[in-house]
Amino acid sequence: MCGSRWCSAEHGARSGKSRYAESLITALPPPWLYVATAEALDAEMAARIAAHRARRGNDWRTIEAPHDLAGALEAPAGAPVLVDCLTLWLSNRMLAQADVDAEIARLEHALDRRTSPVVLVSNEVGFGIVPDNALARRFRDLQGQLNQRMAARADRVVLMVAGVPLAVKGTPEERA
Repeated sequence: MCGSRWCSAEHGARSGKSRYAESLITALPPPWLYVATAEALDAEMAARIAAHRARRGNDWRTIEAPHDLAGALEAPAGAPVLVDCLTLWLSNRMLAQADVDAEIARLEHALDRRTSPVVLVSNEVGFGIVPDNALARRFRDLQGQLNQRMAARADRVVLMVAGVPLAVKGTPEERA
């Protein structure tokens, strides 16, 4: 069902991108690998992470990778992988003052080495107004560049709008 790569983007928060991405992976035989990039830095984020974990259930192996996403993609080689999400990972790397271009290149190299299906979840943040501060503008620009680089490698790109998947690249797929 899945090609070698997926990129799922969304317009706005709460569009259903994670559930859709999960449905793509669970249509494949387990084991499934969930690479989580979020960090529970406050109670609200901890609750979001707990809700995601509860929804996934026990058939998923979770790797926490808020910073070393490329390293997390090295294990286990044959399992379908869901990365949720590139936007939080980028934010984490920016706040750590990492060389973002080098980090994206490492991610691309890790994705090129994977032979199993990979679903990437990301936010499409450039639809709104121009942010009023330099850090937010840099984040928006880097997120757009990251999404472009991932979409160029992807077999399919899906834009989620109000819970509806819209095929941007490749053939549309039914939800599992």
